[in-house]
Amino acid sequence: MVADARVIPLHAVDRRTRTTSEAGAGRPVQAVPDLAAGDSAAAAAAESVDAEQDDSATTHHGADASAEPTDPADRLADALAFFQRRLSGDYRVDDFGFDADLTDSVLLPTLRPLYEKWFRVETIGMENIPTDGGALVVANHSGTVPLDALMTTVAIHDHHPGRRHLRMLGADLVFRLPVVGALARKAGHTLACNPDAERLLRSGEIVGVWPEGFKGIGKPFRDRYKLQRFGRGGFVSAALRTGVPIVPCSIVGAEETYPLLGDLKPLARLLGLPYFPVTPLFPWLGPLGAVPLPSKWYIEFGEPIETADYAPDACEDPMLVFNLTDQVRETIQQTLYSLLARRGGVFGG
Repeated sequence: MVADARVIPLHAVDRRTRTTSEAGAGRPVQAVPDLAAGDSAAAAAAESVDAEQDDSATTHHGADASAEPTDPADRLADALAFFQRRLSGDYRVDDFGFDADLTDSVLLPTLRPLYEKWFRVETIGMENIPTDGGALVVANHSGTVPLDALMTTVAIHDHHPGRRHLRMLGADLVFRLPVVGALARKAGHTLACNPDAERLLRSGEIVGVWPEGFKGIGKPFRDRYKLQRFGRGGFVSAALRTGVPIVPCSIVGAEETYPLLGDLKPLARLLGLPYFPVTPLFPWLGPLGAVPLPSKWYIEFGEPIETADYAPDACEDPMLVFNLTDQVRETIQQTLYSLLARRGGVFGG
Protein backbone atom coordinates (compact mmCIF):
# COMPACT_ATOMS: atom_id res chain seq x y z
CA MET A 1 0.00 0.00 0.00
CA VAL A 2 1.31 3.46 -0.91
CA ALA A 3 2.32 5.48 2.13
CA ASP A 4 0.73 8.87 2.66
CA ALA A 5 2.81 11.96 1.90
CA ARG A 6 3.66 14.11 4.85
CA VAL A 7 1.75 17.37 5.18
CA ILE A 8 4.02 20.10 6.47
CA PRO A 9 2.68 23.35 7.97
CA LEU A 10 3.72 26.28 5.83
CA HIS A 11 5.75 27.92 8.59
CA ALA A 12 7.53 24.75 9.64
CA VAL A 13 9.98 24.36 6.75
CA ASP A 14 12.00 26.67 4.55
CA ARG A 15 11.66 25.12 1.12
CA ARG A 16 14.33 27.34 -0.41
CA THR A 17 17.09 25.78 1.70
CA ARG A 18 15.75 22.28 2.23
CA THR A 19 18.40 19.68 1.48
CA THR A 20 18.16 16.59 -0.65
CA SER A 21 17.93 14.33 2.36
CA GLU A 22 15.03 16.35 3.76
CA ALA A 23 13.01 16.25 0.56
CA GLY A 24 14.00 12.79 -0.55
CA ALA A 25 14.79 14.28 -3.96
CA GLY A 26 17.73 13.80 -6.28
CA ARG A 27 18.55 17.52 -6.06
CA PRO A 28 17.64 20.51 -3.86
CA VAL A 29 13.99 21.43 -3.77
CA GLN A 30 13.12 25.11 -3.56
CA ALA A 31 10.74 25.72 -1.16
CA VAL A 32 -0.55 49.50 -23.81
CA PRO A 33 -1.18 53.40 -26.05
CA ASP A 34 0.09 52.41 -29.49
CA LEU A 35 2.65 49.72 -30.21
CA ALA A 36 5.01 52.32 -31.58
CA ALA A 37 6.72 53.99 -28.62
CA GLY A 38 7.85 57.59 -28.59
CA ASP A 39 11.40 58.93 -28.57
CA SER A 40 11.80 58.36 -24.83
CA ALA A 41 10.77 54.72 -25.12
CA ALA A 42 13.19 54.19 -28.01
CA ALA A 43 15.99 55.76 -25.97
CA ALA A 44 15.14 53.53 -23.03
CA ALA A 45 15.26 50.53 -25.33
CA ALA A 46 18.67 51.52 -26.65
CA GLU A 47 19.98 51.98 -23.12
CA SER A 48 18.59 48.57 -22.16
CA VAL A 49 20.40 46.91 -25.08
CA ASP A 50 23.68 48.69 -24.29
CA ALA A 51 23.42 47.70 -20.63
CA GLU A 52 22.87 44.10 -21.56
CA GLN A 53 25.88 44.06 -23.85
CA ASP A 54 28.01 45.47 -21.02
CA ASP A 55 26.72 42.95 -18.48
CA SER A 56 25.74 39.67 -20.09
CA ALA A 57 24.86 38.21 -16.70
CA THR A 58 21.63 40.16 -16.62
CA THR A 59 20.12 38.29 -19.58
CA HIS A 60 19.53 34.56 -19.66
CA HIS A 61 18.67 32.59 -22.75
CA GLY A 62 16.29 29.73 -22.03
CA ALA A 63 18.27 27.15 -23.96
CA ASP A 64 21.37 27.72 -21.81
CA ALA A 65 19.85 27.63 -18.35
CA SER A 66 18.19 24.29 -17.78
CA ALA A 67 19.78 22.36 -14.95
CA GLU A 68 18.13 19.13 -16.05
CA PRO A 69 20.39 16.16 -16.86
CA THR A 70 20.93 15.56 -20.58
CA ASP A 71 22.41 12.06 -20.40
CA PRO A 72 19.69 9.39 -20.94
CA ALA A 73 21.07 7.28 -18.13
CA ASP A 74 20.87 10.21 -15.70
CA ARG A 75 17.31 10.95 -16.78
CA LEU A 76 16.31 7.35 -16.26
CA ALA A 77 17.91 7.35 -12.81
CA ASP A 78 16.03 10.53 -11.90
CA ALA A 79 12.75 9.06 -13.12
CA LEU A 80 13.23 5.86 -11.12
CA ALA A 81 14.15 7.86 -8.01
CA PHE A 82 11.01 9.99 -8.46
CA PHE A 83 8.72 6.95 -8.71
CA GLN A 84 10.39 5.40 -5.68
CA ARG A 85 9.69 8.54 -3.65
CA ARG A 86 6.06 8.60 -4.77
CA LEU A 87 5.52 4.94 -3.89
CA SER A 88 7.14 5.32 -0.48
CA GLY A 89 5.47 8.64 0.31
CA ASP A 90 8.86 10.26 0.80
CA TYR A 91 7.84 13.75 -0.32
CA ARG A 92 6.30 16.80 1.32
CA VAL A 93 3.14 18.80 0.75
CA ASP A 94 2.53 22.13 2.48
CA ASP A 95 -0.72 23.60 3.78
CA PHE A 96 -1.61 24.95 0.34
CA GLY A 97 -1.10 21.60 -1.36
CA PHE A 98 2.28 22.54 -2.84
CA ASP A 99 4.23 19.45 -3.90
CA ALA A 100 7.78 20.62 -4.68
CA ASP A 101 8.95 17.16 -5.70
CA LEU A 102 6.19 16.76 -8.31
CA THR A 103 6.70 20.32 -9.53
CA ASP A 104 10.46 19.95 -10.04
CA SER A 105 10.33 16.41 -11.44
CA VAL A 106 7.25 16.53 -13.68
CA LEU A 107 5.51 19.89 -14.09
CA LEU A 108 8.49 22.16 -14.81
CA PRO A 109 10.22 19.70 -17.18
CA THR A 110 6.96 19.54 -19.15
CA LEU A 111 7.04 23.32 -19.64
CA ARG A 112 10.75 23.67 -20.44
CA PRO A 113 10.56 22.73 -24.15
CA LEU A 114 8.05 25.55 -24.67
CA TYR A 115 10.23 27.97 -22.73
CA GLU A 116 13.57 27.04 -24.28
CA LYS A 117 12.81 25.90 -27.83
CA TRP A 118 9.40 27.24 -28.85
CA PHE A 119 9.29 30.73 -27.33
CA ARG A 120 13.09 31.10 -26.86
CA VAL A 121 12.47 33.13 -23.73
CA GLU A 122 15.12 35.60 -22.58
CA THR A 123 15.00 36.90 -19.01
CA ILE A 124 16.37 40.25 -17.86
CA GLY A 125 16.85 41.60 -14.36
CA MET A 126 16.76 38.32 -12.46
CA GLU A 127 18.98 39.98 -9.83
CA ASN A 128 15.91 42.00 -8.81
CA ILE A 129 14.29 38.85 -7.39
CA PRO A 130 15.45 38.52 -3.75
CA THR A 131 17.74 35.65 -2.86
CA ASP A 132 15.68 34.97 0.24
CA GLY A 133 12.58 36.34 1.91
CA GLY A 134 9.26 37.25 0.42
CA ALA A 135 8.55 39.39 -2.64
CA LEU A 136 5.51 40.16 -4.78
CA VAL A 137 6.02 39.86 -8.54
CA VAL A 138 3.40 41.88 -10.45
CA ALA A 139 3.14 41.22 -14.20
CA ASN A 140 1.10 42.14 -17.26
CA HIS A 141 -1.31 39.44 -18.47
CA SER A 142 -2.04 38.53 -22.08
CA GLY A 143 -2.32 35.85 -24.71
CA THR A 144 -5.84 34.30 -24.50
CA VAL A 145 -4.38 31.32 -22.61
CA PRO A 146 -2.27 32.22 -19.54
CA LEU A 147 1.01 30.79 -20.77
CA ASP A 148 2.75 33.96 -19.59
CA ALA A 149 2.25 32.95 -15.96
CA LEU A 150 3.67 29.48 -16.61
CA MET A 151 6.72 30.81 -18.45
CA THR A 152 7.41 33.25 -15.61
CA THR A 153 7.38 30.32 -13.20
CA VAL A 154 10.00 28.50 -15.30
CA ALA A 155 12.11 31.67 -15.59
CA ILE A 156 12.33 32.27 -11.85
CA HIS A 157 12.99 28.65 -10.98
CA ASP A 158 15.56 27.93 -13.68
CA HIS A 159 17.46 31.23 -13.79
CA HIS A 160 17.41 32.46 -10.21
CA PRO A 161 20.48 31.31 -8.25
CA GLY A 162 18.19 30.08 -5.48
CA ARG A 163 15.97 28.16 -7.97
CA ARG A 164 12.97 29.69 -6.25
CA HIS A 165 9.38 28.69 -6.84
CA LEU A 166 6.82 31.29 -7.90
CA ARG A 167 3.61 30.89 -5.91
CA MET A 168 0.97 32.30 -8.23
CA LEU A 169 -2.39 33.75 -7.25
CA GLY A 170 -5.12 32.55 -9.62
CA ALA A 171 -8.78 33.23 -10.32
CA ASP A 172 -11.34 30.90 -8.79
CA LEU A 173 -12.12 29.54 -12.29
CA VAL A 174 -8.67 27.97 -12.40
CA PHE A 175 -9.35 25.89 -9.31
CA ARG A 176 -12.81 24.83 -10.50
CA LEU A 177 -11.47 23.25 -13.68
CA PRO A 178 -10.98 19.48 -13.55
CA VAL A 179 -7.33 18.35 -13.58
CA VAL A 180 -6.11 21.94 -14.04
CA GLY A 181 -7.25 22.96 -10.56
CA ALA A 182 -5.55 19.98 -8.91
CA LEU A 183 -2.31 20.57 -10.81
CA ALA A 184 -2.37 24.25 -9.89
CA ARG A 185 -2.56 23.32 -6.20
CA LYS A 186 0.26 20.81 -6.62
CA ALA A 187 2.37 23.53 -8.26
CA GLY A 188 1.89 25.75 -5.20
CA HIS A 189 -0.69 28.18 -6.52
CA THR A 190 -3.68 29.45 -4.60
CA LEU A 191 -6.74 31.65 -4.85
CA ALA A 192 -6.14 35.34 -5.52
CA CYS A 193 -7.18 36.70 -2.13
CA ASN A 194 -5.29 38.85 0.35
CA PRO A 195 -5.26 36.41 3.29
CA ASP A 196 -3.56 33.66 1.24
CA ALA A 197 -1.20 36.14 -0.42
CA GLU A 198 -0.14 37.66 2.89
CA ARG A 199 0.39 34.28 4.51
CA LEU A 200 2.69 33.22 1.68
CA LEU A 201 4.58 36.50 1.71
CA ARG A 202 5.11 36.39 5.48
CA SER A 203 6.51 32.88 5.15
CA GLY A 204 9.17 34.17 2.73
CA GLU A 205 7.71 33.05 -0.60
CA ILE A 206 7.90 34.68 -4.02
CA VAL A 207 4.26 35.38 -4.92
CA GLY A 208 3.08 36.23 -8.44
CA VAL A 209 -0.01 38.25 -9.32
CA TRP A 210 -1.49 39.33 -12.66
CA PRO A 211 -3.80 42.23 -11.74
CA GLU A 212 -5.39 42.57 -15.20
CA GLY A 213 -6.98 39.13 -14.79
CA PHE A 214 -9.29 37.98 -17.56
CA LYS A 215 -9.46 41.54 -18.91
CA GLY A 216 -5.80 41.16 -19.85
CA ILE A 217 -5.68 37.72 -21.40
CA GLY A 218 -9.11 38.12 -23.05
CA LYS A 219 -8.56 41.50 -24.74
CA PRO A 220 -8.68 41.76 -28.56
CA PHE A 221 -5.43 41.52 -30.50
CA ARG A 222 -5.81 45.12 -31.63
CA ASP A 223 -5.27 46.16 -27.97
CA ARG A 224 -2.08 44.14 -27.56
CA TYR A 225 0.44 45.50 -25.06
CA LYS A 226 -2.00 48.10 -23.78
CA LEU A 227 -2.38 47.43 -20.08
CA GLN A 228 -5.88 47.08 -18.73
CA ARG A 229 -7.08 48.33 -15.37
CA PHE A 230 -5.15 46.99 -12.36
CA GLY A 231 -8.16 46.67 -10.08
CA ARG A 232 -8.28 48.37 -6.67
CA GLY A 233 -4.70 47.76 -5.68
CA GLY A 234 -5.25 44.73 -3.47
CA PHE A 235 -1.75 43.48 -4.31
CA VAL A 236 -0.24 46.74 -3.04
CA SER A 237 -2.14 46.39 0.24
CA ALA A 238 -0.79 42.86 0.67
CA ALA A 239 2.77 44.06 0.08
CA LEU A 240 2.36 46.97 2.53
CA ARG A 241 0.96 44.73 5.25
CA THR A 242 3.84 42.28 4.95
CA GLY A 243 6.62 44.77 4.15
CA VAL A 244 7.89 42.89 1.09
CA PRO A 245 9.22 44.49 -2.09
CA ILE A 246 7.06 44.72 -5.22
CA VAL A 247 8.90 43.57 -8.37
CA PRO A 248 7.32 44.81 -11.64
CA CYS A 249 7.49 42.17 -14.37
CA SER A 250 7.02 42.94 -18.08
CA ILE A 251 6.34 40.14 -20.57
CA VAL A 252 6.59 40.56 -24.33
CA GLY A 253 5.66 37.70 -26.67
CA ALA A 254 2.56 36.25 -25.06
CA GLU A 255 0.20 38.53 -27.01
CA GLU A 256 1.07 36.79 -30.29
CA THR A 257 0.73 33.17 -29.16
CA TYR A 258 -3.05 33.09 -29.69
CA PRO A 259 -4.10 36.37 -31.37
CA LEU A 260 -7.67 36.96 -30.20
CA LEU A 261 -9.76 38.04 -33.19
CA GLY A 262 -13.22 37.43 -31.74
CA ASP A 263 -15.23 36.20 -28.78
CA LEU A 264 -18.22 33.87 -29.08
CA LYS A 265 -20.05 35.29 -26.08
CA PRO A 266 -23.14 33.00 -26.19
CA LEU A 267 -20.90 29.93 -26.18
CA ALA A 268 -18.78 31.40 -23.41
CA ARG A 269 -21.86 31.96 -21.24
CA LEU A 270 -23.05 28.43 -21.95
CA LEU A 271 -19.72 26.98 -20.82
CA GLY A 272 -19.32 29.34 -17.87
CA LEU A 273 -16.16 30.92 -19.32
CA PRO A 274 -15.17 34.61 -19.33
CA TYR A 275 -14.78 34.43 -23.12
CA PHE A 276 -14.62 31.85 -25.93
CA PRO A 277 -11.73 32.79 -28.21
CA VAL A 278 -11.63 32.91 -31.97
CA THR A 279 -8.04 33.03 -33.25
CA PRO A 280 -6.51 32.62 -36.73
CA LEU A 281 -6.25 28.86 -36.09
CA PHE A 282 -8.91 28.09 -33.47
CA PRO A 283 -11.52 26.63 -33.72
CA TRP A 284 -11.00 26.25 -37.47
CA LEU A 285 -8.22 23.64 -37.21
CA GLY A 286 -9.66 21.79 -34.21
CA PRO A 287 -6.99 20.51 -31.78
CA LEU A 288 -4.22 21.82 -34.05
CA GLY A 289 -5.59 25.30 -33.45
CA ALA A 290 -4.54 24.98 -29.81
CA VAL A 291 -0.85 24.98 -30.77
CA PRO A 292 0.58 28.41 -29.80
CA LEU A 293 2.41 30.45 -32.40
CA PRO A 294 6.21 30.49 -31.79
CA SER A 295 6.60 34.16 -30.93
CA LYS A 296 9.84 35.51 -29.46
CA TRP A 297 9.54 36.24 -25.72
CA TYR A 298 11.26 38.56 -23.26
CA ILE A 299 10.58 38.63 -19.52
CA GLU A 300 12.06 41.55 -17.62
CA PHE A 301 12.03 41.96 -13.83
CA GLY A 302 12.27 45.62 -12.87
CA GLU A 303 13.83 47.26 -9.85
CA PRO A 304 11.97 46.40 -6.63
CA ILE A 305 9.66 48.97 -5.08
CA GLU A 306 10.35 48.76 -1.35
CA THR A 307 7.48 48.84 1.14
CA ALA A 308 9.26 47.99 4.40
CA ASP A 309 9.71 51.64 5.39
CA TYR A 310 6.01 52.46 5.37
CA ALA A 311 4.01 52.57 8.61
CA PRO A 312 2.06 49.42 9.57
CA ASP A 313 -1.25 51.12 8.79
CA ALA A 314 -0.09 52.49 5.41
CA CYS A 315 -2.31 49.96 3.62
CA GLU A 316 -5.32 51.91 4.93
CA ASP A 317 -4.30 55.04 3.01
CA PRO A 318 -6.23 54.87 -0.31
CA MET A 319 -4.10 57.55 -1.99
CA LEU A 320 -0.87 55.75 -1.16
CA VAL A 321 -2.28 52.46 -2.45
CA PHE A 322 -3.49 54.17 -5.63
CA ASN A 323 -0.14 55.90 -6.23
CA LEU A 324 1.89 52.73 -5.74
CA THR A 325 -0.49 50.78 -7.99
CA ASP A 326 -0.14 53.43 -10.68
CA GLN A 327 3.65 53.43 -10.28
CA VAL A 328 3.81 49.67 -10.83
CA ARG A 329 1.46 49.84 -13.82
CA GLU A 330 3.37 52.69 -15.46
CA THR A 331 6.71 50.93 -14.92
CA ILE A 332 5.41 47.79 -16.62
CA GLN A 333 3.87 49.75 -19.50
CA GLN A 334 7.04 51.70 -20.27
CA THR A 335 9.16 48.55 -20.05
CA LEU A 336 6.84 46.85 -22.53
CA TYR A 337 7.50 49.64 -25.04
CA SER A 338 11.25 49.23 -24.51
CA LEU A 339 11.12 45.46 -24.97
CA LEU A 340 8.98 45.76 -28.10
CA ALA A 341 11.54 48.10 -29.66
CA ARG A 342 14.31 45.67 -28.74
CA ARG A 343 12.55 42.57 -30.05
CA GLY A 344 11.98 43.79 -33.59
CA GLY A 345 10.18 40.96 -35.41
CA VAL A 346 7.41 39.05 -33.68
CA PHE A 347 9.02 35.70 -34.48
CA GLY A 348 12.60 36.97 -34.60
CA GLY A 349 15.54 35.29 -32.98
